[in-house]
Amino acid sequence: MENYVNIYERMIVLAAVYKRILLKLSGEVLAGKTGHGIDFDTVLEVCSAIKKCADMGVEVGIVVGGGNFWRGRSSGSMDRTRADHIGMLATVMNSLALCDALEQLEVPVRVQTAIEMRQIAEPYIRNRAVRHFEKGRAVIFGCGTGNPFFTTDTAAALRAAEIDADIIFKATNVDGIYDKDPNKYPDAQKFDTISHGEILSRNLKVMDSTAASLCRDNGIPILVFNLENPENIVRAVCGEKVGTIVK
Repeated sequence: MENYVNIYERMIVLAAVYKRILLKLSGEVLAGKTGHGIDFDTVLEVCSAIKKCADMGVEVGIVVGGGNFWRGRSSGSMDRTRADHIGMLATVMNSLALCDALEQLEVPVRVQTAIEMRQIAEPYIRNRAVRHFEKGRAVIFGCGTGNPFFTTDTAAALRAAEIDADIIFKATNVDGIYDKDPNKYPDAQKFDTISHGEILSRNLKVMDSTAASLCRDNGIPILVFNLENPENIVRAVCGEKVGTIVK
């Protein structure tokens, strides 16, 4: 029986086509249907999919936005730097919620933040993050890059480059990249594959130009897919055709 178990475990590992991924989650995803704050049932669904990836031996880094609490660009006349700092704190709340859900699912996990808050999280240290991966822990990166004027998309690109991630999974509310907004234009055409350069030249609103440029310059592919079904994370890890690949 033990031999059969070992063979099955090896088959599970072989099912994953990526060894280390950077999963970019929007804060709005964690709000579920409420549209604001944290819907913990939704968080558990997302984390259940992440657990399946971890059980396959995939090393998972996570960057999460804070739009379910705060959107700096909608802060009116507030100073941009201060507004962005508030947004960074919002990402920490989401990071802690993800951490709690993963721990409930018995996934080893650490939260690291780009702004020090040692009472609740580790400071971001690249080598320590890599060591966590090597020990089988997921790592959640909070506070974006720690700098104003940079989005969490840019933070995802930066962390992916630093930790040598194989790919960025950008989980969104659409099923891929289109030549125009599919919610406004019924004739919008979906791309199966597109280059980083095309995203920049076409000004497609997949991620901000800084993040796209950073991925292009470091040869980091991006997979954009819909997170309405969290199982898409598992399908993507196994190499199934979901969303649009940027490479």
